[in-house]
Amino acid sequence: MKVLIVMKHRFGLWSAPDWFLEKLREEFPEDEFVYHHDYAGIEADLKDAEVAMTWSLNAEQIKAAPRLRWIHSTAAAVHQLLIPEILNSRITLTNASSVHGPVVAEHVLALMFALAKRLPTAFRMQQRHEWGQERMTEEQPPLRELRDATLGIVGVGSIGGEVAKIASAMGMRVIGVRANPMKGVDWVPANDPLRAQHRVFGPKDIDRMLSDADFVVISAPVTSSTTHLIGARALAAMKPDAYVINVARGALIDESALVEALRQRKIGGAALDVFEHEPLPPDSPLWDMDNVIITPHQGGISHRLWERQFQLFSENLRRFEMGAPLIGLVDKKAGY
Repeated sequence: MKVLIVMKHRFGLWSAPDWFLEKLREEFPEDEFVYHHDYAGIEADLKDAEVAMTWSLNAEQIKAAPRLRWIHSTAAAVHQLLIPEILNSRITLTNASSVHGPVVAEHVLALMFALAKRLPTAFRMQQRHEWGQERMTEEQPPLRELRDATLGIVGVGSIGGEVAKIASAMGMRVIGVRANPMKGVDWVPANDPLRAQHRVFGPKDIDRMLSDADFVVISAPVTSSTTHLIGARALAAMKPDAYVINVARGALIDESALVEALRQRKIGGAALDVFEHEPLPPDSPLWDMDNVIITPHQGGISHRLWERQFQLFSENLRRFEMGAPLIGLVDKKAGY
């Protein structure tokens, strides 16, 4: 079986290291692995490839791949692969949500603690050699505890589900919005005596969730129904001292509406790891806002990234060859 790996990204860490290919060849000696650092000339290898590990393929490349049966994305988001030629084909699509979920969840918790304890303000005072204890207690929003606070999660999937598990174990009340609310509160055991305090809403009731949350985590996939899901109306539904944290994709938040809400102090603040345009332009007003934490799309970065990617892809390759169910299977119609 021929496996084509095409990894091209401006950020070097997203490209598979040399050992990745070498280890695949060691563990699967009967398979052929071809690695391209860019998309130039891949059509020759697509002609007889049955598996592709890549960020994206266009319509012409799919047409050049009559034997292609499975595409694996090393990202969690796969919207760039949801083109008609793939949607209308029998090609199976998987993602790396199980790789990124636990790592991004850690980043969410770090941002949530930083917001609750107003660490950016403390860091700025440190740079000025300012002892600001009184200022920290007098200014709004107040220093707060996470225990007993209400966490709202938009998209209780691989990332949101991990956040929900950790937050509920910390004593937070978790309320989530999910496409299928019938899945219920699956982040705590059925016999948990505090399970009744957690709740799930459907997409139509997102404003009810937003109005009750002290922290709102955006971790839903990008689809036609989630683009700019958090706009002026949703932001207006939030508490004036609530925080929004986005670790999904920038397209889920209407950035101009968010900037306006932050300027007018209609919400407590924001922590953003993703943006509508990346890298975030130098002239973005978000850079200079004292109620915003910016991280450069680092939520999924870990020193174990490619170790975890290898574990997933090699396990799925074994399953694919045996005809067993794959991990991270994407519902192409749903978009995630």
